[in-house]
Amino acid sequence: MQRERLGSRLGFILLSAGCAIGIGNVWKFPYMVGQNGGGAFVLLYLFFLIVLGIPVMTIEFSLGRASQKSPVRLYQQLEPKGSKWHYHGYVAMAGNYLLMMFYTSVAGWMIQYFLSLASGKFEGMSSEQVGEAFGAVCANPATMVGFMALVVVLGFFVCSFGLQKGLERVTKYMMIALLVIMVVLAVNSFTMDGAKEGLSFYLKPDLGKMQEVGILNVVVGAMTQAFFTLSLGIGAMAIFGSYIGKERSLMGESVNVAILDTFVALVSGLIIFPACFTYNVEVGAGPSLIFVTLPNVFNHMPMGNLWGALFFVFMTFAALSTVLAVFENILSCCMDLFHWTRKKACVVNGVLMLILSLPCALGFNVLSGIHPLGGSTNFLDLEDFLVSNLILPVGSFLFVLFVVSKRGWGWKNFMAEANEGCGMKVKNWMRGYFTYVLPVIILAILIIGLITYFMPKG
Repeated sequence: MQRERLGSRLGFILLSAGCAIGIGNVWKFPYMVGQNGGGAFVLLYLFFLIVLGIPVMTIEFSLGRASQKSPVRLYQQLEPKGSKWHYHGYVAMAGNYLLMMFYTSVAGWMIQYFLSLASGKFEGMSSEQVGEAFGAVCANPATMVGFMALVVVLGFFVCSFGLQKGLERVTKYMMIALLVIMVVLAVNSFTMDGAKEGLSFYLKPDLGKMQEVGILNVVVGAMTQAFFTLSLGIGAMAIFGSYIGKERSLMGESVNVAILDTFVALVSGLIIFPACFTYNVEVGAGPSLIFVTLPNVFNHMPMGNLWGALFFVFMTFAALSTVLAVFENILSCCMDLFHWTRKKACVVNGVLMLILSLPCALGFNVLSGIHPLGGSTNFLDLEDFLVSNLILPVGSFLFVLFVVSKRGWGWKNFMAEANEGCGMKVKNWMRGYFTYVLPVIILAILIIGLITYFMPKG
């Protein structure tokens, strides 16, 4: 069967960036900056993006383009006979399902909040009432399941039209709209009273603040955020590598995707921090920043409903761009494994995803008595832990080993594939870094992530 192709290079860059740009950029990045002392964290994040994110993304793109297969089948195409690398393909496929089991609920929250702000639901509410509103959203099983189902149905409906007519076309418009809305929101933030203090906190490295938090904590936080932001380790990027031609070398394309991803993360901070300093909001508010803090901010702003609705349209697009990209990965795996048509894969996976996403959607209400990881944890915490702390770092570690090992694909094959076409090249001197330094950094992220997750809090 002829492999589908993307229609343009812009489509490839926007799709890959759309997969990378998600809630992690616009929700997690600002509060991580807030909790880790501002500008110094941003600088470290950029450093780790260059030394960690871009090399692993180049590897994933190369594996996809060389194999012309989805993650579940790429190893069979490239591994030496008799080796067992391909087992990781099934883990990568499972990782995509696990990620969507909670991401569909989070994307549903974004749509709900867009509708709430657009209809003026938060108008006149006190700070406490806005805080309680998020609790009420989670406590209602009908709306939680309803909006999750809307995301699943919408996602597979778009993917059912095929790569160019569905996924590429919709993501292209959505990503361009996302970038325009972001710039409009950022310009609006610059006009706020607290813009100067907010931007100073955000962009000016402060070693004193860094020492307060603990230099090692800030370094580890920046390293894990840079790693997490690009969705590496589950083959999400390999799939787009398999859909492009040989005209461009792949390190340059990885840089383009990373720049777009970073632009969105940085601009989200430009939107949020001036607002926090204008309205005396705690910058390190953590995950509640977006659902409790920001609706309060929009409440006090002139034309707050408009800005709030625009912000959550942008959040919805960020979430849906990732949903569509990962759904495409899932579909491609199923079409490769079972030789299904795209339509059949969409129907089967649509039903399967609805069922698999139920524990997360119901974990805040009907199943709230179940604490999979102890304490007050829920199914979202469990699924997020499995993906972020285990499957992404372990997957990236294996991808790196596969390309540097003589018992895997090997450095020469990787370099030949990555460097085909015009653009930035992988140099031979990088081999030592890819072989000895990169795997150690990824292992450190894995071990530190597990230790900090299970360390007693407080």
